[in-house]
Amino acid sequence: MTDAANATAANAADANRDRVIIFDTTLRDGEQSPGASMTLEEKIQVAEVLDQMGVDVIEAGFPIASPGDFEAVNEIARRMKRVTVCGLSRAAFKDIDRAGEALAPAHSKRIHTFISTSPLHMKYKLQMEPEAVCEAVLASVARARQYTDDVEWSAEDGTRTDHDFLCRCVEAAIRAGATTINIPDTVGYTVPEEYAALFRMVRERVPNSDKAIFSAHCHNDLGMAVANSLAALSGGARQIECTINGLGERAGNAALEEVVMAIRTRADRLPYYTGIRTPMLMQASRLVSAVSSFPVQYNKAIVGKNAFAHESGIHQDGMLKNAETYEIMRPEDVGVRATSLVMGKHSGRHAFRDKLRALGFELGDNALNEAFRRFKDLADRKKLVYDEDLEALVEDEIANGGDTAHVIALTVIAGTGGPQKAIITIAIDGQHITREATGSGPVDAIFNAIRSIMPHEATLQLYQVNAVTEGTDAQAEVSVRLEEGGKIATGRGADVDTMVASARAYVSALNRLAVRRQKSAPAAA
Repeated sequence: MTDAANATAANAADANRDRVIIFDTTLRDGEQSPGASMTLEEKIQVAEVLDQMGVDVIEAGFPIASPGDFEAVNEIARRMKRVTVCGLSRAAFKDIDRAGEALAPAHSKRIHTFISTSPLHMKYKLQMEPEAVCEAVLASVARARQYTDDVEWSAEDGTRTDHDFLCRCVEAAIRAGATTINIPDTVGYTVPEEYAALFRMVRERVPNSDKAIFSAHCHNDLGMAVANSLAALSGGARQIECTINGLGERAGNAALEEVVMAIRTRADRLPYYTGIRTPMLMQASRLVSAVSSFPVQYNKAIVGKNAFAHESGIHQDGMLKNAETYEIMRPEDVGVRATSLVMGKHSGRHAFRDKLRALGFELGDNALNEAFRRFKDLADRKKLVYDEDLEALVEDEIANGGDTAHVIALTVIAGTGGPQKAIITIAIDGQHITREATGSGPVDAIFNAIRSIMPHEATLQLYQVNAVTEGTDAQAEVSVRLEEGGKIATGRGADVDTMVASARAYVSALNRLAVRRQKSAPAAA
């Protein structure tokens, strides 16, 4: 069958199914994950990929939270020409006005306003009576409608809200002009059958429910965010709010790639469709992992390193005979390509750029030049350069390319005698500074030397090392998480030398911590 015939058949099939709106909140809820803060340039990169991938709505940030959030929402609103750009706000007028101002340049815009509706939240968080909350729903939605016809209202902690009161608030929100109603499982408490029933109940009891689209927003505290989101569809929801890689507060949000591929793969039980270009899923996953410095677990569904790997002899035998024996999706449908060994020290810049494009990376000239330089250095030190090596190298460049401080040189003296010593040179805004320090181990010595150049009071919360590929010459990928005064920052570094990767990760985390220090605290409610 030709591509055109395939497209016609797909369109005919879609005509008999309901479309599900994909609302991506990676840049807002995902960024609230401790240590996952992104720069403006990184947020724009992610937004552009989400737009190309076919996401319907991008929640770009919380404009009143900080000048940085306002700038990100405003710049993304200015640049996006297809996707709807959304800004979050509480029920306060100043929040809504700030969101409206940030979204002003958008081709298509939405204000997403919320207030807590559960007895627990109203009593202890809001300290408001139900009647006052209901009045705030009416006022906030009406205020948002002054800026756009596309207004979403959310009942925070909706799954623990009294049903009568929830219906009352939903009815009020729609009457005031809300076009999307979100009933979030804010704390990841519900189960699929219960969540589906909640949507059915609200849609049946609220007289004007047919005037709004209902939305699911699930957290993964009990590991059921994706299952709950899919169950909501059977209850009448037609929008799912999710994030790339499931990034988000606490245990994370529903993973976009899992939601989309479940709908695509099980069309027999899930008669819906989305507008997502699924071959871009791996590219989006790698980008978000790089800019957030959150590694994707190896056995993560859809985009994990082992998602399409088979080691068991029985499985391998079945795969050789027919891939469908153990794979329910084609790797290429999510952007996964077979590992190859085509790159080496004699490969040129053009071949390098083409290889990166095939792996889902599109770099600007400056980033490409630096990545190519590091590739040549890697090829001189490593016999075989795998696709995974290139991915680690480029992700490191994406994550750390805009940093003000960079590791230039490192010498470590280690052994049984001790104490271990490290001599490091770091460039800060172009100025090279060299220091040496000792420590109880080479990593401790390196971190002490870095601290003498970049003084801080942060404590080390995580130090994690992974081998990118097999073999003693494999690249090491190191993750470092630091905490200082309630602010958390995560850094990543990759290198054939584990100590160099450790230094890069530590400096990366300090760069990100410096950015977080500059951000102002959210305004008081």
